[in-house]
Amino acid sequence: MAPKRSTSTRNSETLHPAVLWHPEEGGAVRCDLCAHRCRILPGREGVCKVRVNDAGALYTLVYNRLVSACADPVEKKPLFHFLPGSRAFSIATPGCNFRCNYCQNWQISQAPRKPGSIPGEAAEPRAVVDAAIRARCDLVAYTYTEPTIFFETAEAVGILARERGLKNAFVTNGYMTAEAVARASSFLDAANVDLKGGDDAVYRRVCGASLKGVLEGIEALLDAGVWVEITTLVVPGLNDSEAELASMARTIARLGRHIPWHLSRFHPDYKMRDPAPTPLGTLERAWAIGRAAGLDFVYLGNVPGHDMESTACPTCGTIVASREGFTLTAMNLREGRCPSCGTRIAGIWTHHNPAKENI
Repeated sequence: MAPKRSTSTRNSETLHPAVLWHPEEGGAVRCDLCAHRCRILPGREGVCKVRVNDAGALYTLVYNRLVSACADPVEKKPLFHFLPGSRAFSIATPGCNFRCNYCQNWQISQAPRKPGSIPGEAAEPRAVVDAAIRARCDLVAYTYTEPTIFFETAEAVGILARERGLKNAFVTNGYMTAEAVARASSFLDAANVDLKGGDDAVYRRVCGASLKGVLEGIEALLDAGVWVEITTLVVPGLNDSEAELASMARTIARLGRHIPWHLSRFHPDYKMRDPAPTPLGTLERAWAIGRAAGLDFVYLGNVPGHDMESTACPTCGTIVASREGFTLTAMNLREGRCPSCGTRIAGIWTHHNPAKENI
């Protein structure tokens, strides 16, 4: 889907009523969507630059303005324990409520911070769902930028997708309020949350956010019954120390030892060009730290062909799902259990999708 640019960020074609906000004195509004909880004065935007106070009411500038729409393997999200081997129709609008120095999608996530127009091509929710079904997808993934800040689009598409038999998944930084999670629970089935570090100082310096807000978002998703997996991009010199990795591993184990932890290899990008790609030895050490902390499922990412891409039974070690890169090469489960010892393997492994039957 080729992006187009609007002529203005605030004309009648781009303003759409926002959800999850309340008015304050002096014409200001308080956004209740993400953990920044921005107080926005008239004529100003929030931290994300895509939610604007227009005459004392909050509007989104990116409703249905897609900069990406394509079918991906669900393993690319990455989601390894949620409908493995299925296809995810992946959509995004511009913008993000973080400003990470190493963002790999910075051209679209940071686009609204530049003066001028906001990119995107108009796409109605029903057309998105129809396209997902034509592409023989089992779910819609809201990804590449931050789905929290295009919540209105995700909600409109997600409700229709669920009505048509599709699942919905966020790939998110997790900086969601409890109110946003509660509202999303009407359509959201899974989320992969990016945990960038175990130190609040890292979050504030690199992302302009707080670790506390992310952890509260993860807990709210779990409490709402959303299937959660966690990804950490292991960046040399930033979050790759043994203490930092152990802190993250303990945090995830506290949330639930069944939660898969994906450890991804860093490649230089955007404003962080100096560090070399993460050494394989660092990733393997991080994997061992995760397992030592009691996590049942730890994976390495961006290292295609590595043994640690596959799912092993945490009890007996039998490989129950084999992968190479984003490809599921074999499944070896019996009704969600290890065929060797009968251990229940946490996850959502199958899904009957009636939408495919009429294609």
